[in-house]
Amino acid sequence: MFGYRVPAPDEAMLISGGRRGLGGAPFRVVTGHGKFVLPVFRKVRFLTLSMCESEVTENCVTRQGIALHVRAVIAFKVGNDHESIINAGQRFLSDQDQMSVLTGRIFAGHLRAIIGSMTVEEIVTERQKLAAEVLDTSKTEMAKIGLIVDSLQIQSIDDGDTGYIDAMSAPHKAAIQRQAQIAQAQATQAAVEAEQAAARKQAEYARQTAIVKAEYSAEVDRAQAEAAQAGPLAQAHAQQEVLAAQTELAQRQAELRQQQLVAEVVKPAEAEAERVRIVAAAEAQRMKIQAEAAASYDRVALDRMLIDQLPQIVKEAAGGLAGANVNVLNGADGLGEIAAGLVSQGLTILDSVRQNLGGQDSGERKDKAPLRLGPGDDRKPGDGPVNVD
Repeated sequence: MFGYRVPAPDEAMLISGGRRGLGGAPFRVVTGHGKFVLPVFRKVRFLTLSMCESEVTENCVTRQGIALHVRAVIAFKVGNDHESIINAGQRFLSDQDQMSVLTGRIFAGHLRAIIGSMTVEEIVTERQKLAAEVLDTSKTEMAKIGLIVDSLQIQSIDDGDTGYIDAMSAPHKAAIQRQAQIAQAQATQAAVEAEQAAARKQAEYARQTAIVKAEYSAEVDRAQAEAAQAGPLAQAHAQQEVLAAQTELAQRQAELRQQQLVAEVVKPAEAEAERVRIVAAAEAQRMKIQAEAAASYDRVALDRMLIDQLPQIVKEAAGGLAGANVNVLNGADGLGEIAAGLVSQGLTILDSVRQNLGGQDSGERKDKAPLRLGPGDDRKPGDGPVNVD
């Protein structure tokens, strides 16, 4: 829009004309926003608020009277408050490059004053202390012209040809060189030890590798030997198993043959022997029964023959009495007693003959033919016994 002006972020817009600014300033300050400015009646100028740099190169003399060539860099800018902007605008608005020139001159004076109160050792070893004192002494003066210092860096300090700084640093250099040599020796020793350790590790690794290779080779040879023996061993085991199977088969065949022989020979022989034994026992029993029957038959026949001969025996005995001179005292009773005596004698003779025949039958007449009957007996062998009442 015509007449509307806006300052940049790192600028301050100064409007002159019309009413006065803050604190009786001849211009108004606008930052961070725009402003409508009447053309012709108002005039607008811009003051930079960005960072500026000033370099200071100064020859200074220390408290010890030693000349030093000091180089420093100052970083500064216009303050952000209205008072600083007004102070800087009144001094540098027409020639803003003068801010760097004036700042360098101000710091050069303060730098000579501060270095003049310090020794070379303090300046060299305490550069931050030097910078802090310079900033502190220049702060009030810089604020009057509307500038603030952000930093001061002492970049170099040189004593020229005097050699004071080199002499001052000689012990330190010697110590540093000595420490460097010690460090180098330690580094060399550490390197040698590291090389020796590496060589030992390499030798140990080579030894372990050789051992592993030897073990692997031995294992391969053992595996090859086992593989070479596996065939014959397997064949031997197979043959052994075949022999064991054949042996078992032969045993089973022998057992089967034995069972067959038992079934075909022993059992029939035992059965035949049992049959013969039973037949023999039966035959013996039959012969015994026949012998007993024959003996019984012979006794019955003998008894019958004796019984049949008993009257004849009695008769012969009575005939003997007929020619004898016998006196009978009691008549008929006496004759009866004589007759009874003859009969009793005949029976005694019969009983004696039985006993003698019975003893011979028990031992001798078992294997002899049955006794023949007399002419008067019509019984056959095998007939039942004769009952004598």
